[in-house]
Amino acid sequence: MSRILVVDDDLDILVVMEILLTMKGFSVEVTAKWENTFDKVTAFKPDLILLDVLISGNDGRTICRQLKSQKDTKEIPIIMFSAHPSAAATIAEYGADDFIAKPFDVNELLVKVNGQLALKN
Repeated sequence: MSRILVVDDDLDILVVMEILLTMKGFSVEVTAKWENTFDKVTAFKPDLILLDVLISGNDGRTICRQLKSQKDTKEIPIIMFSAHPSAAATIAEYGADDFIAKPFDVNELLVKVNGQLALKN
């Protein structure tokens, strides 16, 4: 069972993603606080991270860059998401593996998640 960590300050999105991904057979952890991201990664050891670009108090792209620069976490695929489509143009320079626009299409989300997990394995 693949493990997915979802980091977003929008509680509604966290609930929807947790339900959706759990129903699709994934083990899911969520956090609304970017400060918990690194502890969650260490404890949960996700196979993939879904990370909001604009998260209260920080920039998800900076968190992505930090994760991609560390030996223990650089291989974890990160899919960033944002309600600002222009954010898609900037995520690659931070090391993100993919992008999805909010509001997201459920099927597109699942295709991207499964695609990244397939590349990892």
